[in-house]
Amino acid sequence: MGDTIRVHGHTVGVDGQEGEIIEVRGEHGEPPYLVRFSDGRETLMFPGPDAEILPAKEHTK
Repeated sequence: MGDTIRVHGHTVGVDGQEGEIIEVRGEHGEPPYLVRFSDGRETLMFPGPDAEILPAKEHTK
């Protein structure tokens, strides 16, 4: 937890999204992840190939 998930935009000119993984609900650290975005909304995610996980220690560099 505390890692960041970054989902890249699918359309030119549309920014991606970043959120904090606040809970891991899968086994062995696997999805689904409960993610909180900067606007306060939370969602359960199964990230696709357009997403990357940034470990907390890497994201703070």
